[in-house]
Amino acid sequence: MPIEEGQKAPDFCLQGLTPEDEEKEVCLKDLLKEKKYLVLYFYPKDNTPGCTTEACDFRDNLNRIGDKAVVAGVSPDSIESHKKFKEKYNLNFYLLSDPEKKVLQAYDAYGEKKMYGKTTVGVIRSTYIIAPDGTIVKKWRNVKAKGHVDKVIQELEKLLK
Repeated sequence: MPIEEGQKAPDFCLQGLTPEDEEKEVCLKDLLKEKKYLVLYFYPKDNTPGCTTEACDFRDNLNRIGDKAVVAGVSPDSIESHKKFKEKYNLNFYLLSDPEKKVLQAYDAYGEKKMYGKTTVGVIRSTYIIAPDGTIVKKWRNVKAKGHVDKVIQELEKLLK
């Protein structure tokens, strides 16, 4: 069942890496404890062209986002894969591992999608902005990696007016 803007964000705890490269369990409540918005984005795979573009775009714009929101990327990749991805591209935000795809499914970011004209099942590139009280305030599905971070920043600026 799709989750919509205005609903409470599904709760979760996943193994992941903090911005400081600490490996630990990270829960939704941990990401919201700074009383900032949360940009929670779901992506298919570490070290692939689109996912690298999106991750580096978040990295390069964290100075524009950091005072407004916490950023966390979620994929089915392992912690080991995340470590290499984070290190290779010097990523400065949370990377969370969802190998069972439970959180991906809870956020409607896993299912049927079209790729090169074929229907496949996999991760649907999606982004959510979650308010400090845990409410979903913005949702994007089938995101195009290039230029998406600018849309996220514009939305955060609107929310903070």
